[in-house]
This record gives sequence, C-alpha cells and structure tokens, in this order.
Amino acid sequence: MSVLFTFPGQGSQKCGMLHALPDHVETARTIEEASDTLGYDVRSLDEADSLRSTVAVQLCLLVAGVAQARLFSSTGHEPDMVAGLSIGAYPAAVSVGALRFADAVRLVALRGQLMERTYPGGYGMTAIVGLKQRSLEPLIAQVDSAAMPVFLANINAETQMVVAGSDGAMRELATLAVERGAQRCERLNVPVPSHCALLDEPAAALAKAFEEVTLYAPRAVYLSSSAARPLFDGPLIAADLAGNMARQVRWFDTVRLAWERGARLAIEMPPGNVLTRLSSATFNEGIAASCGDTALPDLRMLIERELARD
Repeated sequence: MSVLFTFPGQGSQKCGMLHALPDHVETARTIEEASDTLGYDVRSLDEADSLRSTVAVQLCLLVAGVAQARLFSSTGHEPDMVAGLSIGAYPAAVSVGALRFADAVRLVALRGQLMERTYPGGYGMTAIVGLKQRSLEPLIAQVDSAAMPVFLANINAETQMVVAGSDGAMRELATLAVERGAQRCERLNVPVPSHCALLDEPAAALAKAFEEVTLYAPRAVYLSSSAARPLFDGPLIAADLAGNMARQVRWFDTVRLAWERGARLAIEMPPGNVLTRLSSATFNEGIAASCGDTALPDLRMLIERELARD
C-alpha cells in the first residue's frame, strides 16, 4: 500500500496560515530560505491585506506545503506519491526533489505576477456543485463568447466543477446551472481565470523562465493533475509546472489514478481540507485526512500503519 501527499491550490488560503504552521526546525528553515530568496520576511504575506494579491497567496501555499512535507520527511515519513492542484504542484515537486525550493520561490513569485498583470480585474473562477460534466458543458457553450469568455477549468469530482472566465459570463452560467439542477454556485476567492486558454500568454512567459532552471527525476511518484498521469522526468515536470496555469485540472482522474496505483492514505498539506473532501469518495475504503484537521502525531501514526501493510 502507498501514501499520497496532496497539496492544495489557490482558494484554500487563510489569514495567518504561515504563523499557524507547527513550531518546528523545518518550518523555521523553510520560512528563512523563502525570506532570503525574496529579500523580505515571507511571514508578512499571510495577513489579510497581503492575501488580496495572487503573488502572496501562491507563495504562502508554496511555503506551507514545503514546510509541512519537510517536517514529515525529518521523521522518516515520506510519501510514495504526490499530487498538487494548480499552484500546489510546485510544493509537490519540491517535496520529491524534482525542483529546488529557492527556484520554486522565484518561479512562483513570477507566476503570480504574470497572472495578476494579465487579468487585474473582471475575471475569476466559480465552483458549480451538483452537475456532471456532460450536463455543464452545453451550458458553457451556450454562454461562452469572445466578449464574455468562460471555460471548464477544473473537474474536481463527478459533480464538482469549476469554471473560469469573465464575471458576466460566470454570473449568466451560474443562473443557467441552478435552473438545470445545480445545488450551489460559489464564486471562489481566486481573482484570475486559471486553467484555461485565457492564460496561454503568461504560461508561455513562465515557460521561458523555466529554461533557466534545472529539474530532476523525482524520488517518489509525481502525479500531474493536468495530465492525470505520473511524470518521471525532470524536463517533463518542468513543462507541466510551467503550463499548468493554462491547462484544465483533472483532479478527480488524478486521485483515482493514485488509488489505482495503490495509494490508500491521502494526507493534505496545509492550510485546509478541500482536497480531503474531494478525495473522500475515491478513498472510501482507505483514509483521506488533512493536516488542518488531524493532529501531527495521529498523521504520523496513520503513515506508519499504512506502510506496515506492505
């Protein structure tokens, strides 16, 4: 049996999320390294005013994920597989040695800047719960236009989708979705239209920056949530990371792949439990837990118990 570490994406951020990390030498080391790379104290980024910035949010998620994964690693609790949703792919790659942390900090800062500059307002993402993909896609086609674009961005679960696009298109689509039986339509705390063609240009610019960085073969299985398949080669992981802002997220397929490859314990890195809830149906005969809801000694015990099954 295997252990999967999952790393959340934008929208899961919380005020004080870096200050809430465990008081541990690995936490301090990660925060210090990120601060040295950026030239300022990274802990200032988790304040409410700072978290209005895409750059701050993505850096906080990177630091939190890497710090928690390092903490597990320091006591010999390593994952067999990792998967990250959107920005979560970066700490996932760092945690398995595919990407140096300092390089990840610089790349994520640039990633956030590129996304923020391209769409400073009027766009975002909306979660639609209660419709399957085949029911939602015709509604998207009905609303989408050059003036008001909207795309299917995330397939998170069988009946949990996320769309990205203009504010007007998302409002119109939400109205149609509720009329067709959607249980809930919720605008996410994400001010950019991620995981669609609207971000092709910033993704291309980020790919140029990746040309200056070396990535390595991962020491555990890296699952791409864009391709829903494992990647074992550094350059392929680099391309996956550079382009994932403009590619659809196939989280449901990725989690199912992890299960099919033997994962029976999925642990979500800080700060929230969104991925745990999304994974629970697939892991109904296993365990999905989050660092936000479960005490660290209990998580370690779960890992040890899972590895003992082998």
